[in-house]
Amino acid sequence: MNWVLERVFNYCDDILSGKIKASIKHKWAIQRFLKDYRDCQSDDSPFYFDEEVAEDFYWWANEFEHVEGVLAGQKVELNDFQLFISVNIFCFKKKRNGARRFRKVYIQLARKNAKSQFLAIVGSYIAFLGNEKQRMYIAGWQKDQSDEVYIAVRDGINSSDLLDGRWKEAYGKIEVYNNGSVIVPLSRETRKTGDGKNPSVGIVDEYHNHLTSEIYDVLLSGMVARKEPLMFVITTAGFDLSRPCFVEYEYVSRILNPDDDTENDDYFGIICELDPGDDIKDESNWIKANPIVATYEEGLASIRSDLKTALDVPEKMRSFLTKTMNVWVDMKEGGYIPANKWKAGEIEAFEMNGRDVYIGVDLSKKIDLTSVGYVFPTDYGFHVGQHSFMPEEALAERRAKDKVPYDVWIEEGWMDVTPGAVVDYSFVEQWIMDFINNNELNVILFCYDPYGATQFAQNMANYGLTIVEVRQGFPTLSEPTKEFRDYVYQNNDHQKKITHVGDKVLSWAVGNAIAEMAANESIKLSKSKSRERIDPIAAIITAFVQARYATFDSGDGNISFISIHDL
Repeated sequence: MNWVLERVFNYCDDILSGKIKASIKHKWAIQRFLKDYRDCQSDDSPFYFDEEVAEDFYWWANEFEHVEGVLAGQKVELNDFQLFISVNIFCFKKKRNGARRFRKVYIQLARKNAKSQFLAIVGSYIAFLGNEKQRMYIAGWQKDQSDEVYIAVRDGINSSDLLDGRWKEAYGKIEVYNNGSVIVPLSRETRKTGDGKNPSVGIVDEYHNHLTSEIYDVLLSGMVARKEPLMFVITTAGFDLSRPCFVEYEYVSRILNPDDDTENDDYFGIICELDPGDDIKDESNWIKANPIVATYEEGLASIRSDLKTALDVPEKMRSFLTKTMNVWVDMKEGGYIPANKWKAGEIEAFEMNGRDVYIGVDLSKKIDLTSVGYVFPTDYGFHVGQHSFMPEEALAERRAKDKVPYDVWIEEGWMDVTPGAVVDYSFVEQWIMDFINNNELNVILFCYDPYGATQFAQNMANYGLTIVEVRQGFPTLSEPTKEFRDYVYQNNDHQKKITHVGDKVLSWAVGNAIAEMAANESIKLSKSKSRERIDPIAAIITAFVQARYATFDSGDGNISFISIHDL
């Protein structure tokens, strides 16, 4: 066994023994490698292990120089994590023809962990060595993304004295003199021009950005004639679980899981991420997602800085979790509240009879959703709910356009239709008064946006309610919007600060809500940036602007002032 392979096996021991902290899926990848290596020793195995390639790849990488960062100008010294990956990709071979075993590779780890540099080394190793003409395509969703990786590959090759004079760059691609191999940046637009035919290597960078799998599929289908193709995906986690990268992530997770029956001998994968329940503030966990960055002080300092920003500015937490902790987060860009945080506040029922309540309205357009939100001060925080309205004649069209089951929600009692083609506000007024009278509620304030709702509010005043304007700008909404979210974030198995009864319309609206940020980091919910409807949560926030100052009388003479700052 050569010294490079000894390093790899020592690394495996350190991971499995716990000397080096790693995610469960990283450990599964280690276990899979050790099993595959043992199996290769059997005469019955269709594969063999070429130990010499491990050292060849190490010395090839050592010909390159770091082109940026604290190591700029120094020779590349692959660390044990990178050696482990390279040994898997290049050392396992098929006995029948000597070709590489793995045809597909999926690597998911946090940003700044030398992904582009590693791609440059892998790509050049395949392109420059051997007599076969290689066609390597670097595929981003947009052209500039492909170009970014291509530039990293080019700069890496350019740093090698060994390769000086053995390649040229022409017409936006790298050409290798001795075998005619090419390295080309590619995006989804170029599929229409016929580029990307007969690829031997496809590199898909940051696959989580790809809205569809079209460019991945085009490259993969074009490899059928190749003896040893390599489809290479390297990415961080993302925030949209409907995208093809998450599908791939789940599939690779099943391949790695020793308790899952899913097998694919052609597919190598490794996933470095925080495990469920890991504390993001615990620095010892960071190496799970950052097998390179978390091994030196400058890298740790960068993560500390990113974490502080994310804790101070919750709008940036999604980016921190996906890019730095490599955790998939089901939350839109600028998303207001993650689904799991909102779900944690769900209760089976709430007794509202006789309570104080704050009511807010979001009238929206008469052909769209109109919502009434209500907020009850409680001894633990607040209970919230909503009821929405839609014109009957617009129901079918809106159901088709919004792709949500409005008809089912109506049957379940979360919303109503009003007669005609537009929302009948008198119907909404009557619902509000019935809601108040049937539950014997004490309405402290009726809150409304003066833009477009003044007459509606005046009608409410005529019923005897105290009305108050709530303007929908940053100065009015920022602090209440942040405070409401802070309460929701405190929900857990032991305490609940904001509760709701699992209203499907409200949960849908919360999931749709996008927080718009001003230059001074003020925020408010944005209807223009939220692709789906947010009227129910907007109505609740309007009521919460005043409800957050409420006092709560427990009935025993003890009156408490409710404020997030006291928690």
